[in-house]
Amino acid sequence: METIWKRVKAALKGHIPDNSFRMWIEPLKLKQDRKGVWVLLCPNPFSKKRVQDKYGTMIESELHAALDNTCRIEFRVSKETDRSKPKTYRDLQLPLTNDNVSPRCGCQLRKDFTFDYFVVGGNNSFAYSASLLLASKKDAHQKSLLLLSNTGMGKSHLSQAIGHHILSEYPNERVYYVTAEDFSNEMVQAFRHEVIDKFKGKYRNNCDVLLMEDVHFLSGKKRTQIELVSILDALYRDGKRIIFSSCYLPADIPKLHDALRSRLSNGLISNIDPPNFRTRIRILQKKAMINGYKIPSTVLQYLAGELTEDVRQLESGLNGVAIKSSLLGQPIDQSLAESVVKCIVQQRKNITIEVIKTLVCKHYNVSIEDIVSRSRKQSLVRSRQMAMYLARRYTDLSLQAISKSFNRNHATALHSINSIETGLKENSTIKKQGEFLCQKLESGKF
Repeated sequence: METIWKRVKAALKGHIPDNSFRMWIEPLKLKQDRKGVWVLLCPNPFSKKRVQDKYGTMIESELHAALDNTCRIEFRVSKETDRSKPKTYRDLQLPLTNDNVSPRCGCQLRKDFTFDYFVVGGNNSFAYSASLLLASKKDAHQKSLLLLSNTGMGKSHLSQAIGHHILSEYPNERVYYVTAEDFSNEMVQAFRHEVIDKFKGKYRNNCDVLLMEDVHFLSGKKRTQIELVSILDALYRDGKRIIFSSCYLPADIPKLHDALRSRLSNGLISNIDPPNFRTRIRILQKKAMINGYKIPSTVLQYLAGELTEDVRQLESGLNGVAIKSSLLGQPIDQSLAESVVKCIVQQRKNITIEVIKTLVCKHYNVSIEDIVSRSRKQSLVRSRQMAMYLARRYTDLSLQAISKSFNRNHATALHSINSIETGLKENSTIKKQGEFLCQKLESGKF
């Protein structure tokens, strides 16, 4: 039995990336039950589904070849349990929760944000290598990494891929993934409930790997920055690994404490650029394979040629083509792809900062002169912040260009954008206003 399974694994190893092989194939065990059925035992239900869906056909083929005949194969969850080890990623991730502290203090890793699913190209190869090196512990001197890119380029994917890899290779390590916004909110709740020492202790004493997203959100949050510096110093001192992500270089983040700016700049900083045409093709191929889409190569090439902004736009186009084909019962061809791309690209081309100003002013019943004035009336501040947020989301303008258009500095623009992003999550009124304006822009009815 063992000889057969070794032969099958040797064959599989030639077709599956090393990281995937170690994560999904190595833990499997092969046995034959009393009815003659060959059974592959998986450590947990998640592993069973993943292996069966992605590698089931391949395993079955190699097992038939090893046995030199056909056989019946079943995937089952092993009844053997090791209570000393966690069973799933949800168990492996450090909970760091407390009844007296806001439960919104951590995020679960996305299942598809692994190194296997990340498409490497010239735009991100250094960031990928740096992330994998840190996750693999191959460089004892590399303890910190800052992933830098605009939204939708893959920094969150790489950050979470590091977490996945560490959880699979070093299951005793305590990984904590959190956004800077949630970290700040958690700290506020800790102060409010007078459990700040417990809050600090969770990070300092119970965390081996800290993944913190969107550190630029901490701009202007002086107390949060000071507490974070203290926590980071403790983690650095104990040799822990820390991964940050940001849309801006530390030097470009306004109202950032010098001590925190220094900590963010202390490690390796790796930029992720927009993918080129070849990489965009490979991204679409990978996404299509993951989702089970059968897209003609000519359509993939067309999408890659037209959708050039970021990975999210590519994914939107791919999903749009597949969904429209399914809903209308039409084949996926160039004509269908053009109709989908037209909606995505044309809207973006027509959305300018002047269009956004006009739309926002009409919605809030203010004038363009008002929102670019120095007035700090609450009604004008809200409309001005919303316009800056929409400009950042729907145009290619830099933060400096947006701030200049509203007669503000880039620190004010960043604060405005962060305020609206927070409001969209926590304030139902702002959420409704934002959704309405976004719908207007995306529908082209402006």
